[in-house]
Amino acid sequence: MHDELIAQAQAWLAEDPDPETRTELARLIDAGDHTELAARFSGTLQFGTAGLRGELGAGPMRMNRSVVIRAAAGLAAYLKKQGPSQREGGAGLVVIGYDARHKSHDFAQDTAAVMTGAGLRAAVLPRPLPTPVLAFAIRHLGAVAGVEVTASHNPPRDNGYKVYLGDGSQIVPPADIDIAAEIAAVPSLTTVPRPTEGWETLDDSVLDAYLARTDAVLSEGSPRTARTVYTAMHGVGKDVLLAAFARAGFPAPVLVAEQADPDPEFPTVAFPNPEEPGAMDLSFATARALSGEAAPDLIIANDPDADRCAVAVQDRNDGTDWRMLRGDEVGALLAAHLVRRGATGTFAESIVSSSLLGRIAEKAGLPHVETLTGFKWIARAEGLRFGYEEALGYCVDPEGVRDKDGITAALLITELASQLKEEGRTLLDLLDDLAVEHGLHATDQLSVRVEDLSLIAAAMRRLREQPPTELAGLPIIRTDDLTKGTAELPPTDGLRYTLDGARVIVRPSGTEPKLKCYLEVVIPVGSHEDLPAARAKATALLESIKRDLSAAAGI
Repeated sequence: MHDELIAQAQAWLAEDPDPETRTELARLIDAGDHTELAARFSGTLQFGTAGLRGELGAGPMRMNRSVVIRAAAGLAAYLKKQGPSQREGGAGLVVIGYDARHKSHDFAQDTAAVMTGAGLRAAVLPRPLPTPVLAFAIRHLGAVAGVEVTASHNPPRDNGYKVYLGDGSQIVPPADIDIAAEIAAVPSLTTVPRPTEGWETLDDSVLDAYLARTDAVLSEGSPRTARTVYTAMHGVGKDVLLAAFARAGFPAPVLVAEQADPDPEFPTVAFPNPEEPGAMDLSFATARALSGEAAPDLIIANDPDADRCAVAVQDRNDGTDWRMLRGDEVGALLAAHLVRRGATGTFAESIVSSSLLGRIAEKAGLPHVETLTGFKWIARAEGLRFGYEEALGYCVDPEGVRDKDGITAALLITELASQLKEEGRTLLDLLDDLAVEHGLHATDQLSVRVEDLSLIAAAMRRLREQPPTELAGLPIIRTDDLTKGTAELPPTDGLRYTLDGARVIVRPSGTEPKLKCYLEVVIPVGSHEDLPAARAKATALLESIKRDLSAAAGI
């Protein structure tokens, strides 16, 4: 067994084009570290609808140049089989973007080389830029596909590989299965042509076009007075967001200096995700240090590849304290703002997001659609005008970017804050109005991060074999096992419980080793005076549901 493992590792080493991972793997082989080698060679990173994502390192179970070259070769083969990939008499264009993580530039260059070697055209964005710039570039340049090298808000040691097709949306089945089959069919890296030149490095004209497109997000003549504190979370958002805000005429955001510039080590945060505890502490400290004329109206945060947008506001009960708005709250605020502006088209959200969006759309007479989790599904809603998911992802300009976009979402929420400021109101005041109009929709999450993925499978199995009949004393009136799909949704690994006045969805995360449970309770509200009691009731119910669900799942 050990001999076979060593032979596998030596065969991989012989093909590895990267001196760093070659040294790493050679050291493991020389040390006879069978445990670590087994972890690297126990299979291959699976290519799915999120593309690839994993820890950097040598071997087929890690993210490295060998894995990326194979993935690019599989994607190229898939694209060439899709029929005519000719535009204006030339080979189909694949545009490639990348973030500032370790190895991202190398992975982007390898992808460009493979595409060129396969007879396709390749163009690489000029430097590390936000993922939405890549999604925009695909449609803007008429590409047949796009690749973004990013691990979004994962830990520093991770990287990933996200694939888009020519409509500017991320891949969905069966494209992922077909690409995975082409990757598996690559016999050896020696069979993959990789020229050292022949692709294009784009100039700033694509970024300029993206920034020009942001004009479409805002209303002509709208107030632009709200002051912001901004953090890029050590990612690539700063320069593009500052340029967009300057173009729009907003006051220049005050930067969280410690997190302003790209740093692949993400030194100030445990996880570079605005949702994680502690990630926003420096933003809050920066905001508290500002006073008088400079006092901010809101805090904006992007995740490292700037496709997500987090918003924090001053807690009205404590003038010195700030709190993050939930993704569902920001989604409702943006929807209400667009309705007030007269937007038409479909309002779409993932099934784990708040049902408040449906209430807002219904009252406005607009179509409303629920999709599976992920913007690969939301972006495909027919007639999409606005889409969001609770994990801080918002699509506010689907004609420009058919994906979540943390830059344009930041512009739109700042426009809304400016408009409310002119009226002597805040984002919290508008949330209160929405609660009185549609009922208080309170959401929460039970999220469990694991080292052993089998614990997630065990929890899902337990819930299916011993299903709960009530949570927090509320009877479960309907259970949907989403693996079977529904009339509206394709199959996915998840469970949905409909309770009397509440809803719970349980699913394994598609991008992280987490079991995620999404909770919502809806409390009728008669007037603004009833809101404190309604919020207290909702908080108690959510806590009780969390306790009961945790016990039922054995987590």
